[in-house]
Amino acid sequence: MSIQEEKKSDSFTENVVPVPDDGDDFRLLSADARKAAERALVRKLDCRLMPTAVVIYLLNYIDRVAITAARLQGLEQDLGLTTVQYETILAILYVTYCPAQIPSNMILSWISRPSIYIGACVIGWGLTSALTGVTTNYSGIMACRVFIGLPEAAFYPGVMYLLSRWYTRKELAVRSAWFYCGLLISNAFGSLIAAGILGKMQGVLGLSAWRWLFYIEGAITMSFGFLTMWLLPDFPHNTRWLNAAERRLGQVRLAEDAGEADKDSDDLTIYDGLWMALKDPKTIIFMFMGCSQLLGLSYINFFPTLTATLGYDNTITFLMAAPPWIFASACCVLNAWHADKSGERFFHITSWWWVVILGYIVSLSTMATGGRYFSLFLMTTGYCGFALTLTWVSNAIPRPPAKRAVAMGLVNGFGNLGNMMGSYVWNASWGPQYHQSMIIALCSLVLSTILSLLMRWILIKENKNMDMEEKKLMEGPGRARIEEAAKLEGITFEEAMTRRKGFRYLY
Repeated sequence: MSIQEEKKSDSFTENVVPVPDDGDDFRLLSADARKAAERALVRKLDCRLMPTAVVIYLLNYIDRVAITAARLQGLEQDLGLTTVQYETILAILYVTYCPAQIPSNMILSWISRPSIYIGACVIGWGLTSALTGVTTNYSGIMACRVFIGLPEAAFYPGVMYLLSRWYTRKELAVRSAWFYCGLLISNAFGSLIAAGILGKMQGVLGLSAWRWLFYIEGAITMSFGFLTMWLLPDFPHNTRWLNAAERRLGQVRLAEDAGEADKDSDDLTIYDGLWMALKDPKTIIFMFMGCSQLLGLSYINFFPTLTATLGYDNTITFLMAAPPWIFASACCVLNAWHADKSGERFFHITSWWWVVILGYIVSLSTMATGGRYFSLFLMTTGYCGFALTLTWVSNAIPRPPAKRAVAMGLVNGFGNLGNMMGSYVWNASWGPQYHQSMIIALCSLVLSTILSLLMRWILIKENKNMDMEEKKLMEGPGRARIEEAAKLEGITFEEAMTRRKGFRYLY
């Protein structure tokens, strides 16, 4: 029975998702049926894609920052590391992690099965993390840190790009925040897991507890990597666990959201996407904004060390490190939910940096335990803003997908240079006050605020010029892309142009 016949007989309700044949189009659906179909699709994605992404991110950051927990249990002494060597071990990860994100996202926009690619990378960094436990000297742990950055580079910008291929502009922020909660939760429960392992495994089978930390966390990550290949979706046109109607609806709703088909033209290569992204000044501004932002938030790699300045033993230190991140996770989701509802980006990102600046000022002003611990809560909220950074990039550089993928890789890859620089900013010789470190981080957040304000001004200006651009598209090269979107949706070119007038950059 065709959908047209079903409509005549009123044979389906809101709770039944219609399955059209390949030749049917979604404009034949009633408004209620279309909404029901979209709700069912988004719910399926939310139940499968989002939990998988959150768990992987949790494992990702636990593996990456396990070295900071291991430091408190004798890693430096066992391997004979100096302070500079330890800082270099932290920084060297970003030497591969940052530049590798760009070709990784280029590959991701070109291949057809991101689920396999991302799953293989999860297995790769889990294996490298586990091998960290067998190192016996500076050279060995340096090699592990270099190689762990390569598979990890595929994950965060890759999953953010995958989310942008499934969710609309008004859905993306809150999903990005739920995804990013994996990092925030990892800082909370990662510390608790570390406390349990480091407290109970010392001397088991004659091994140090910090070695068991890497073995256990690496093994868990590898196991979940295989599961990831089955759980994650691919792209809207080829995901195996969706039916034909759901795959088509996934394409249509993204095309409606931007007024263009969310696909690359046949003659567009991954290198074209790189060139297009580099030519766009918004990409460059976002890159430097991300770098200064992460330098301002680089305390994350030293959070257990900062918590230790409160004066408690290792177990209590790890336990006290958890509540600030749990608080930040709740703030992150609420902030993103309101960002999606309001469509606003600038204040939902930058205002949290101002909260971090306040936290630095509190820490600069006192060494009292209560004041310092309160400042840690303020500092962790800065990641509520960072969680929406790539969402803003996706909103500001939406099409074509190859350009968007590379832009997201460039912004996150270059941005993580801030973390690399931060590895040397939080120098142990400046502790326990770390005043110099906090002043550098504070100034970096001021710079990122200025760049964010510049981006807001640019997007407002582009929105004002949108009507002129739409007139040019009627006769320019963009007409073919809009005609393709119209064909996909089963509407006329004029109807597609009318819908496109509703698109504006979010700022």
